[in-house]
Amino acid sequence: MEKEPIKNHQDLKVYQMAFDAAMKIFELSKKFPVEEQYSLTDQIRRSSRSVCANLAEAWRKRRYELLWLNSMTLKQRQQKHKHGLNLLLSAIIWMLN
Repeated sequence: MEKEPIKNHQDLKVYQMAFDAAMKIFELSKKFPVEEQYSLTDQIRRSSRSVCANLAEAWRKRRYELLWLNSMTLKQRQQKHKHGLNLLLSAIIWMLN
């Protein structure tokens, strides 16, 4: 069983997980109170999308060694961000149940 080569950032497992989480967060945030639409809801949606955007940016920078090294610290920050999103998603699901 041979693995498919990674051709772009969308082939990365972490990108796919982040994209799925962003879509779930978007759907769940539709159920938020209307008064939160332009504050909490917007902030949650933007932060969930930023993970995918940061991964795509790091993928583009990988060809340039100095930029790639800088993106390594970006990936470390994203891991912390992803953990925070998982906690946030769990909290949202708990609140809606």
